[in-house]
Amino acid sequence: MLRVARLLVPRQAVLVEAQRGRKSRTDPVAKSKVGRVKLPPPVDPVEMVVLRERYGDYKLILRALRLEFKEEVLRRKYEEETGSMAEERARQEAEEHRQLMAVNQQENQRLLQLRLQRIEKETQAVELKKMKVALQQEQKQEKFIQQKQEEIQQLHEDAKNFVTLENLDRRIEEALDNPKNYNFAVDKEGRVVKRTVLQ
Repeated sequence: MLRVARLLVPRQAVLVEAQRGRKSRTDPVAKSKVGRVKLPPPVDPVEMVVLRERYGDYKLILRALRLEFKEEVLRRKYEEETGSMAEERARQEAEEHRQLMAVNQQENQRLLQLRLQRIEKETQAVELKKMKVALQQEQKQEKFIQQKQEEIQQLHEDAKNFVTLENLDRRIEEALDNPKNYNFAVDKEGRVVKRTVLQ
């Protein structure tokens, strides 16, 4: 009765390939097998009952082993998270974190010193550049002032020859006494070649 009840319990189906290789689905049936009716191999009912019973026992044993392994893994995980190992691991992680923070602080201090030195050098370079620009500007200003002073002196020198109301009569007499002829020809070397006679 128990064996028959086990036979009635639905089991998982065994997955088998629907078709083997070497022949595509569109190929026709071979001529030698056209009229053949394929009958399944005969099954001994007693052997089938024994096989099903053994297969069920096999599955029960494997399920029990899986559950045992799973329970052991969960127990270890629980001990790691809550037991004495967790406290030791937390202490080690805290120590490692403290050491890493100290290394990080030292590296930050080193980079800060390098950054301050670089900023100081850049500031000195900017100040030096500003001083050079200011010096060049001052030299340019002095040169400009000197040039303007020379122009002023030249204007003072030229002003002595200006025609004014006081020396107008004298300059007219000089111009009449020393007539200048601007009607002449010059060759390529700059010599006066021909001059017309004043009238």
